Amino acid sequence: MDNIVKQALAKWPNVPDCYGWLGLDARGNWYMRDDRVQAAGPFARTLSSGTLQSKGSMLKHEKLIDFIQRNYEPDATGRWFFQNGPQKVYVELEATPWIWRINRGLGPGSDHGFAVTAHDGRAARALRCVLDEQGRVYLEADIGFGLVHTQDVALAADAVEAGVWMPQDVPSSELPQRFGYVPSPQQQHNLLHN
Repeated sequence: MDNIVKQALAKWPNVPDCYGWLGLDARGNWYMRDDRVQAAGPFARTLSSGTLQSKGSMLKHEKLIDFIQRNYEPDATGRWFFQNGPQKVYVELEATPWIWRINRGLGPGSDHGFAVTAHDGRAARALRCVLDEQGRVYLEADIGFGLVHTQDVALAADAVEAGVWMPQDVPSSELPQRFGYVPSPQQQHNLLHN
């Protein structure tokens, strides 16, 4: 966590939490969600056409994205948030808290020639490979649980074929509870407070 964030927490310890304003999609992109977008529906709601409704505006400012990612972590209940100064901004997850990129090659963090990196650039070591009923590939890693980026599924298949990862079948509906994350802190908050 940035020092400036720690100082703000000490100065203003009782700032209310923020829900629904920030989302992380299944490709590791961050989205800002204003009141109008939130009113259109939940972040990860898929329409019958297969497109997502109400994602919001994708963030493109590199320094803002870096700041969010440096201050991104879970609370004790598995709700992921961005600590924005004294305020926790809870993150709506389209898929999982981490989105993994896989690269071929040896080097730091490499697992038999398959290096795993989180959407924030952090190196991770895969501990378990998971497949859901739709064929999506996930990895439980030393820093948490996440979905493999769609562009890297072929590399994940190569790792499975090489015997580096042994996939386990887990229904997608069981993933949040089994791996300890809350996909929609806003929905959970609303259920508890309405």
